[in-house]
Amino acid sequence: MNKVPMTVVGEQRLRDELEHLKSEARPNVIAAIAEAREHGDLKENAEYHAAREQQGFIEGRIQEIEGKLSNAQVIDVTKLPKTGKVIFGVTVELINLETDEEVTYRIVGEDEADIKAGQISVTSPIARALIGKEEGEVVLVRTPGGDVEYEIGKVEHL
Repeated sequence: MNKVPMTVVGEQRLRDELEHLKSEARPNVIAAIAEAREHGDLKENAEYHAAREQQGFIEGRIQEIEGKLSNAQVIDVTKLPKTGKVIFGVTVELINLETDEEVTYRIVGEDEADIKAGQISVTSPIARALIGKEEGEVVLVRTPGGDVEYEIGKVEHL
């Protein structure tokens, strides 16, 4: 199976969530199921069914996180060489050539992507178009809304 790139921070977030699910959420839902069982008839017990559904979500998320961590290729972006090129983990400032609007993105792993926080997935169309390019280059990004040309204004390595 292919390894999925992830930053050290992204890996720690997943490990923290996994720890929370295993140490707090799972025991809480088990207790809720036990309490709901004491209320009698399980066929018409909404609390029991809700707790069982919640347990399914928790167990599914635990499996999902464990799978992601097992396939993660954790990259410490602070130890990457500063080449001036756009690579995983860099922050890149882009200038839309049509509107002169400036945007800044950090290229991170899929699970860390948060467009509102300025973090885009390494597999996103923008990141794929930028990887390997340098400051000053013009990049054509194919988006569902049409093609957009960006100039790479600045590449910052951490």
